Amino acid sequence: QVQLVESGGGLVQPGGSLRLSCAASGIIPSANAMGWYRQAPGKERELVAIITSISITNYASSVKGRFTISRDNAKNTVYLQMNSLKAEDTAVYYCLFRVYGMDSWGKGTLVTVSS
Repeated sequence: QVQLVESGGGLVQPGGSLRLSCAASGIIPSANAMGWYRQAPGKERELVAIITSISITNYASSVKGRFTISRDNAKNTVYLQMNSLKAEDTAVYYCLFRVYGMDSWGKGTLVTVSS
C-alpha cells in the first residue's frame, strides 16, 4: 500500500507560478510512474502530466510548455512546476502513483488561479 501526501496548492494570479509536491511512502516498487491529474468543477478528472521511474514524461497538450514534471527517486517525490498559470488551470490536483497497472491517489490539493 502506497500513501501519497500532496502540498503546494493555493491561490495565484494569472501568469503566476506554483510548485506542487507529492511524497510517496510505504512499499514502493522501483519501477513505477508518478504523476498529476486534475479535476475542475463540473468536469471529469484529466491527466496533467506523468513521469516514469526512468524519467519518461507525458503531458496534456493544454499544459505543454508551461508545466514541468520531475521526480526525486531517492525521496520518492514527484513535483509539478506550473508557470504562466491561467484561470482554466483552476482545479483540484491529485497525485497519482501507478505500479503494475494499479493506481493510488492522493487526497488532492486545490489550485485557484484568479485575480
